[in-house]
Amino acid sequence: MSSRSGVRGDLGGGLSAGALTIPVSMGYGLLALQPLGEQYVSYGIAAGLFSAIVVLFATALLRGAPALIHTPRSVVTLLMAAVVLEGVVRGPVSRAAAGDVPRTLTLVFFVVLLSGVFQMLFGALRLGAFIRYIPSPVMAGFQNAVALLIMVAQFDALLGFRGHVPFRDLGEHLGEVQPLTLAVGLLTAVVMLHGQKLTRRAPPVILALLVGSASYYALVLLGLRARLGPVVGALPEALPVPRYFRGFASLLTDRALLPVLVTLAVGALSLAIVSSLDFLLCARVMDGVTGERSRGSHELVRIGFANVIASGFGGIPSGLNLGASLANHRAGGRTRLAGVIAGVVVLLATLLLAPAIARLPRVVVAGMLLVVGIQLFDPWSLGHLARLFRGERAHWRAMRLDLFVVLLVAATMLVVDPVAGVGMGVGVAVLFFLIRMSRSVVRRTYHGDTVRSRRARAPRRMELLAERGRQIVVFELEGPIFFGTAEGLANRAEAAAEAGARYVIFDLKRVNELDSTGARILLQVSERLKRHGSTLLLSHPHESFQVSSVLHDLGVANAVGDGALFSDTDAALEWAEDRILLAGGAGEALAGEIGVEGLGVLEGLSSAERAVVGSLLLRRAFAAGEIVIKEGSTDRDLFLIAHGTASVRVDLPGGKGQRRVASFSAGTVFGELALLDRQPRSATVTADEDVVCYVLSENAFHTLARDHAAIVIKLLTNLGRELSGRLRRANAMVSELER
Repeated sequence: MSSRSGVRGDLGGGLSAGALTIPVSMGYGLLALQPLGEQYVSYGIAAGLFSAIVVLFATALLRGAPALIHTPRSVVTLLMAAVVLEGVVRGPVSRAAAGDVPRTLTLVFFVVLLSGVFQMLFGALRLGAFIRYIPSPVMAGFQNAVALLIMVAQFDALLGFRGHVPFRDLGEHLGEVQPLTLAVGLLTAVVMLHGQKLTRRAPPVILALLVGSASYYALVLLGLRARLGPVVGALPEALPVPRYFRGFASLLTDRALLPVLVTLAVGALSLAIVSSLDFLLCARVMDGVTGERSRGSHELVRIGFANVIASGFGGIPSGLNLGASLANHRAGGRTRLAGVIAGVVVLLATLLLAPAIARLPRVVVAGMLLVVGIQLFDPWSLGHLARLFRGERAHWRAMRLDLFVVLLVAATMLVVDPVAGVGMGVGVAVLFFLIRMSRSVVRRTYHGDTVRSRRARAPRRMELLAERGRQIVVFELEGPIFFGTAEGLANRAEAAAEAGARYVIFDLKRVNELDSTGARILLQVSERLKRHGSTLLLSHPHESFQVSSVLHDLGVANAVGDGALFSDTDAALEWAEDRILLAGGAGEALAGEIGVEGLGVLEGLSSAERAVVGSLLLRRAFAAGEIVIKEGSTDRDLFLIAHGTASVRVDLPGGKGQRRVASFSAGTVFGELALLDRQPRSATVTADEDVVCYVLSENAFHTLARDHAAIVIKLLTNLGRELSGRLRRANAMVSELER
């Protein structure tokens, strides 16, 4: 893109964003200061416009994310109104203000300053990522309540009331309702909702502003002014000036105001939390549109600092305006210049159109905010409620907890106040976190009779493992082992020992954190198992550096012993299997050499037939580390292990060592596939230790087939039984692990 076309795109984007920003910023400013009363209406309008101007310029100067437009936001504005109501209109703050307009406004904008400071602190502490973890139902409940509160807040202006009428007293004031004012407001709302269907030449918000104002003044020309609601009124000033910083300094030096400032700080903290979350969620949406990746914590510092500056100019909090940002991007805005141009547009409108803004009907602004409230409802939760009312019970059962949280947060905001709703939301988020984290850390459990190590053993020993394999139990763990999960794991391990498990394996591969409480409970597990005559084994203890460090630093590794730490679960299973075989009297072959008569593949042969086969076997010895079979080799010899072990291993990607695929111990056979299918060797087999094999060469096999067909049939039958057994065991393992 050329520089000229880039500037043209930024110019178009800035003009579009600025035009959209003017009316909604006025509406949000009016909403934010509405609890202060009628005399603050014009100050509210100015606060919304000044915020947009100052924050747009400030974020550009602070090198914020390009092409993003930062102006007042509906959710933040509603919470600002609640903080103003609870923190300034009521309680000790109202007494401190004592009806003084400048002092009242200083206290209001001091909340904005504190909120910006908290936002900067969130960003500096890198809390941007953590704020995103507030559950969706909490935000949906908050969003729906905000939508309702924004809509309810427009009733006074829509119905033409001269003062505030509580919703509960609406029936007593029906005689004061102005039907023409309501008609203008509803017309404005309908035009804004369906503006895109009417014309694409003007944005719906601009079209609604023009149509609503025109209808209002058309009725005025017909002599119906007395039946219409008021206009905004003259702005207190058209030029944004940093007049409030001096007032902030006086607040901080007045010790008598300390309780008041603490009250305001609590409200500002709630405002900062919601503002930050709203900002980060909007930034995530815009990342998908622009293809850029914004840096959440850094952007929080920038928007927080911009809000601090805006507070001194008498502005309300601003955030990331999705509508204006999308309009800017569609028009070609790609750099910070677009934000500067948008700020210039709002500034010029404030300076040059101040008389027109003063004559803007308040009901038109109310009609626009009514649509903002309608569009703010969370579609996810509304969709689930609709399915509930349609009788889709299965879906209801799956979503009932989420919907309960949505309703709980929304009800708290509506019945109590938005600040309490924010507190409820944060509390529910913490509760969700604790519940989720306290769920069982056990991902899967299986026993050694169905899931075996990769070591192939003689048939008699495999039968013994099938019979006694339940003495081995593996707990495959996942997530953090901390105070909320460790005790449940300890109880399950002890229950397994009481049920007869002699070897309890904790697979730590997927454990991402281990705290001191979890480590102490692991020590207790080891001691409890010893009292039951059982042993605790740990696999993958070094998969996570943090877990490995805690295991060693807090004495867990030393307590279980180096012999109970295994690089993977397969090695732990093999160790436990060896102990079961030794205890069962089937471990004699682990040390000695098996004679020809003890080879399982010769089972069912008579002594004479064994002698025939024995005469064709070649005894070969391999040193530890020596290659027995080379992958790709065309030899087709059959190997019968008499002593030692040999393994098939594959290299792990990235040079991270090797992984054992299978091992063959004394009494087993390998190399049969190449003999049967006459294909090249599919893997490399290496001696783990000194190995002795009896080798039946391909030529000897053919000689045996020619001269002793009956023997070959028995050999093939035994090989088939061996392959079938391996396949069945593999199927059983897959079935167990898929549970």
